[in-house]
Amino acid sequence: MALIVQKYGGTSVGTVERIQEVAKKLIKHQNEGHNLVVVVSAMSGETNRLLSLANEINDRPHGRELDVLLSTGEQVTIALLCMALEQFGVHANSYTGGQVKILTDNTHNKARIMEIDDNKIRTDLAKGRIVVVAGFQGCDKQGNITTLGRGGSDTTAVALAAALKADECQIFTDVDGVYTTDPRVVSEARRLDHITYEEMLEMASLGAKVLQIRSVEFARNYNVALRVLSSFTEGGGTLITAEDPKMEQAVISGIAFNRDEAKLTVLGVPDHPGIASQILGPIAKENIEVDMIIQNTGSDSTTDFTFTVHRNDYQAALKILTKTAESLGAREVAGDDKITKVSVVGVGMRSHAGIANTMFETLANEAINICMISTSEIKISVVVDEKYLELAVRALHNAFNLEQIS
Repeated sequence: MALIVQKYGGTSVGTVERIQEVAKKLIKHQNEGHNLVVVVSAMSGETNRLLSLANEINDRPHGRELDVLLSTGEQVTIALLCMALEQFGVHANSYTGGQVKILTDNTHNKARIMEIDDNKIRTDLAKGRIVVVAGFQGCDKQGNITTLGRGGSDTTAVALAAALKADECQIFTDVDGVYTTDPRVVSEARRLDHITYEEMLEMASLGAKVLQIRSVEFARNYNVALRVLSSFTEGGGTLITAEDPKMEQAVISGIAFNRDEAKLTVLGVPDHPGIASQILGPIAKENIEVDMIIQNTGSDSTTDFTFTVHRNDYQAALKILTKTAESLGAREVAGDDKITKVSVVGVGMRSHAGIANTMFETLANEAINICMISTSEIKISVVVDEKYLELAVRALHNAFNLEQIS
């Protein structure tokens, strides 16, 4: 008998019929002898509907009241799922985050989990009940409802799995696992049976949207075995765990990409200590996140400074950078919001040489120019023109033989 925490996203519980199908799936797993704790999101589209209602009344609603409103979406789902289970003759109890209780800090709309009281859950499990918990929410020390931010239900599930020392945390979604790249771009992309936390974190941060980054970080920190599965098809999914030194890892596990990139360059900046801070400081003050950074020093005591931001922040960042450049006496400011980032990811890079050369040679053979390069221990990222995105991904997927079943 295993203790399993399962999470079902908004698409999986998007209609009454789908909620009933989830209930049948849970009963099947319980009949196999497993103890089940289930975390659910709001029904598909419900959180956006609630946000729209809030914005019709106040375009900047108070964080506390917004949390009270948004948390009701999951409350609907937990009640309906328990009703479905009871209809099929299975005893179940539903809990909001505050009832469990999932204690968070007091940062409304993006709270962080501090601790979980698992007594109620363990009592129900001992009585043979299925426990259904609202994802995405908790409460602070004053009893105020808090929410964890977009994708917070994944984090709720992993946190509960850690607190309960569950055998596995299973994330059910509309895809059947983690793929070597997006199958919509490369039809030969294959589902990975296993991937490490580090690889998943890199792929998630680089554009793969299968899992929320915070949930993977939580799983790594508490060594929770994560599995991504489909709510609609059978299969083993993808298991995400720590790196196993007994297993030979693939050199490259996947190709990730992000379409939402923009590049900014300030040319001819006086080269002196602190210049990077002077350039990026005003950007940071406006809460604009910077990704890749390149600085080149010329022979004339000036430097060229290039960085990337999310495409949504491009115009705001360009305006700030132009003003900063004027104050620094820079020669020119340039920008490009038609770029994309393509990355190869794999823990096998640690023990294999020549990965960067293979990547660069592959892109050169396709006449794809590289604008920027960034590396870490297990990833290499390049910025290329947006029009070459799909060609680059397909070429790299083929170059590293990712279509082959390992």
